[in-house]
Amino acid sequence: MMSRLLSGALAAALVTVSGPALAQRSGPTVQVYKSPTCGCCANWVKHLQQHGFTTQVTDTDNIAEIKARHNIPAKVHSCHTAVVGGYVIEGHVPAADVQRLLREKPAVVGLAVPGMPIGSPGMEVPNMNPQKYDVIAFDKQGQLKVFASH
Repeated sequence: MMSRLLSGALAAALVTVSGPALAQRSGPTVQVYKSPTCGCCANWVKHLQQHGFTTQVTDTDNIAEIKARHNIPAKVHSCHTAVVGGYVIEGHVPAADVQRLLREKPAVVGLAVPGMPIGSPGMEVPNMNPQKYDVIAFDKQGQLKVFASH
């Protein structure tokens, strides 16, 4: 009887522990390129994982080359670059906007949050008011359009 109770408790604990981990593995994989010393980039990766994305992180000291390779307009540069589902994600784009991008599949190269606005995912700063910011869609011609506002 005792072993049966322990088995049940162990099974319940495993479900609790592995539930979020399984959810992380069920989403699309995001390839993230970031500086090895950037804390806000690491926080953005955690944000994606918490919202069901699997991440692969490549630390690089030459992030400018990654941005050039993916034709990201200079006006929307930020600290990290990612690729998911054939789209480029630049900066602190919320996971919900990435999910919407993948669901709607618009004819754009990707999304960007220019700079590093306080309050965007990965840029949460205690005792500071979040800034309003836009998520910008950009196309092959470098045209910019607001995709979402936060």
